[in-house]
Amino acid sequence: MTWNGADAQRYGGTLLEGDRVRLRALEDDDLPDLVRWWQDPEWAVLQQVIVRPRPAEPIAEQFRSWSGNGSGGSVGFSVVDRSSGILVGHVTLFGATLPVRAATLAVMIGSEHVDQGYGTEVVRLITAHGFREMGLNRIEIRVHAFNERARAVYARSGYQQEGVRRDATFHDGRFHDEIVMSALAREWHEPPVRPV
Repeated sequence: MTWNGADAQRYGGTLLEGDRVRLRALEDDDLPDLVRWWQDPEWAVLQQVIVRPRPAEPIAEQFRSWSGNGSGGSVGFSVVDRSSGILVGHVTLFGATLPVRAATLAVMIGSEHVDQGYGTEVVRLITAHGFREMGLNRIEIRVHAFNERARAVYARSGYQQEGVRRDATFHDGRFHDEIVMSALAREWHEPPVRPV
């Protein structure tokens, strides 16, 4: 099948946009919210190995680094609501190298935007980007076993549990399992493309 200009425009018009969210470059105005979400202990325990207070600037620099998009092996985007333009989170694929063509997914939805459907759409959108634009074969995410909400999002988005890293994380005075989930390009079934 030959790809024509209309196909290219449709693809380009939907590449970084879903029904509810749009992925865009990090802007300096995003940093206060991203830092606040990263520092919130209630949510940090779900994403970080060690919850500890850190100054705002190193966290802001971390997001700048994740969103630099200067190499073919990683991408990072701010996630915004399409209708309002409000920042709702951040998503990153990192660590992809040849010949393996595998990357790790990291996603953060701001605490006030959780349980609104953003997470599932963001994971589907970044996964499609990884397979369709970056040429990845595999995308993996590791999630604390106790983070049932995140595990459900990844499962709804087409990720399969493939293993358990027993006692891999430590919180609240005890060890917890970490679940390894992945999606493979050959198994990926993305939602139908919406018209632009």
